[in-house]
Amino acid sequence: MSQAMLIINPSSGKELGKKHATLAEETLATRFETVDVRFTEKEHDATEFARHAAQSNYDAVIAMGGDGTVNEVITGIAEQPHRPTLGIVPLGTVNDLSRALHIPTDPEEAIQILADAPARPLDIGKYDDHYFMNVIAVGLIAEAVEEVSVEQKTSLGSVAYFIEGLKAFKDHSPYPIEIDSAEKQFDGEAHLLIIALTNSVGGFESFAEDAKVDDGLLHGFIITKLGFFDALQALPKLITGGLSKADQIEHFTTTRVEIRSKEELPINADGDTAGHVPVTVEVLPQHLTVFSPSSAE
Repeated sequence: MSQAMLIINPSSGKELGKKHATLAEETLATRFETVDVRFTEKEHDATEFARHAAQSNYDAVIAMGGDGTVNEVITGIAEQPHRPTLGIVPLGTVNDLSRALHIPTDPEEAIQILADAPARPLDIGKYDDHYFMNVIAVGLIAEAVEEVSVEQKTSLGSVAYFIEGLKAFKDHSPYPIEIDSAEKQFDGEAHLLIIALTNSVGGFESFAEDAKVDDGLLHGFIITKLGFFDALQALPKLITGGLSKADQIEHFTTTRVEIRSKEELPINADGDTAGHVPVTVEVLPQHLTVFSPSSAE
């Protein structure tokens, strides 16, 4: 008997999860014989629900919420021998993984896709003993994200992060940072290090334009001594592509990287605060499968 678990964060997207719960359940019922609906009430609920689904041999787990909810679901299934296929109904502000998978940001459209969307392989990342689905940031952006208010996220979306990032570039000197991988060694000063799994970072879908969701690679960007006006000049490339070729940005690909610093630099994983360096980051190639429109690359 085919089974799916629908995990809904009722507070995501101005409580859109509650509004669309019935449609999601009815749509999944056309594909699965049993649909188990769970609503989260507190942090880590989604992880526990997803872990139960994996251990109970469910066929699919659908995350209905923002990036944080999706991250929790991935964490719940990543270490299990049986890993259900992931489905996503994006209700957050940025929704980077959904963008990379060409999943519509409109909840109703995303739900309809689940009726017959094929499954495809999906890379995920691991930093020390934790998992991430899209991006690790070390340095200024990690600090800037903490300054973005809920109101800014709602009204400005990705632009809010860029505005706070510009402020950070203006107000801070670069940090000492060491990067060690088989493909790249760096020991110097940088404002920011970004390790991306997909093309979409912070809502900018051409940030890592060559990245694919199943290419088995980490895409690294070292932003060295970038001034305020340099950051402004880089904005068009951030939107349209070509950031990897911009001046004062070093780009590399690898499968595992160690990051260290003489300072206590903050880490941000998928938009949330995640401790400080040192940290080891690696990719888990095609570790999961995910429902994605057939038009996705």
